[in-house]
Amino acid sequence: MCARYLAKKNLSVTVVEQGTIGGFCSKGNCGYVSPSHVLPLAEPGVLLKTLKSMTTPDSPFHIRPRFDLALLGWLTNFARRCNEKDMMAAGVALNTILRSSFDEYKTVLAEDGIECEWQHDGILFVYRKASEFEAFCKTDDMLAEKFDRPSRRIIGDDALMEFEPALKPGNTGAFLYECDAHLHPERLMSQMRANLMAQGVSLLEGTKVEEIVTESGQVRSVKTSQGEIEAKHVVLAAGALSPMFQKALKCSIPVQPGKGLSITMQRPAVCPRVPMIFHDHRVAITPFQTGYRIGSTMEFAGYDTTINPRRLKLLTEGAKLYLKDPVGQQEEEPWWGWRPMTYDSVPIIGPTPKVRGGWLATGHSMLGISLASSTGKLIAEMITGEKPHIDPKPYAVTRF
Repeated sequence: MCARYLAKKNLSVTVVEQGTIGGFCSKGNCGYVSPSHVLPLAEPGVLLKTLKSMTTPDSPFHIRPRFDLALLGWLTNFARRCNEKDMMAAGVALNTILRSSFDEYKTVLAEDGIECEWQHDGILFVYRKASEFEAFCKTDDMLAEKFDRPSRRIIGDDALMEFEPALKPGNTGAFLYECDAHLHPERLMSQMRANLMAQGVSLLEGTKVEEIVTESGQVRSVKTSQGEIEAKHVVLAAGALSPMFQKALKCSIPVQPGKGLSITMQRPAVCPRVPMIFHDHRVAITPFQTGYRIGSTMEFAGYDTTINPRRLKLLTEGAKLYLKDPVGQQEEEPWWGWRPMTYDSVPIIGPTPKVRGGWLATGHSMLGISLASSTGKLIAEMITGEKPHIDPKPYAVTRF
């Protein structure tokens, strides 16, 4: 998206990708574009659950115990933000960019002629336990009052199964956030790739960035596995790998990789009509027009590249508790990806304070797809000196 908006301003743009465009974090995520997700991960009461997860390998949210100073510092700052004041501040920042990004998506898809199975059907938050449902009622009231994000409450088994026939009985109720939409991330990325090439953007796939070269506090070039590229500006949009460039850009980038998992398959015979999140088990369901995905979980295990079968099983076992026909015929390998997690859940967008020409577009946590379009627009505006469409201050790296 950064490349798209910069190219629209007639700048010469090169995208350097060590793999394939859209082949990693954008490949297997759930594809939500969710303005309802305004609250950060750090909320009051979350700290105790986080500590408990460290001793529960099968918890949907898990931290693998190990000695890691960067993770320790991240967790300490996360713990400090588990209060209402910091939660609301993060919520205000996220609400602004989520609203902007949702509107901007409609413009991008229309202007660029992108067909990515965009469906504005909302997301259904389903609760089995009455206590959890009642607790979230207070949160739902707050979302409506403070952020203008009301839901449609569906209470009781009969009403819930009438709305979504794919659900099993046994649920207390659900919250439908009609403001949310979803898309097929692979189709979005493949069509954006084609559009960027048509705009004259250079795409260097299979090319690793080895060094960002600066001189006298100014970006000069990027050394890659395929040679050196001169540049006046470098936008670091490297997700969970962004901290590897802290030294070159002379600033702290407090991002931790939060591993997520998904399984993609054919649509089951009784397929949900709308995306759903099973809150009690942290399992997410996305019914694409051309497929079906079960995803979620969160594991802080560093830059681990393996899939734990026990954690993968949490997805299908969780879906079986809620859905009449939880799985279709599997047609793809299980997927994993690193979410770039900031400890305040707010993305990092803007200039690096000590290196001119250095820019950050990272730390989008679990909202990479949701926040992509507004991030790209904001980066392009700041680089070209235009008035930003939203205040960039809440996303600045200098807040850390």
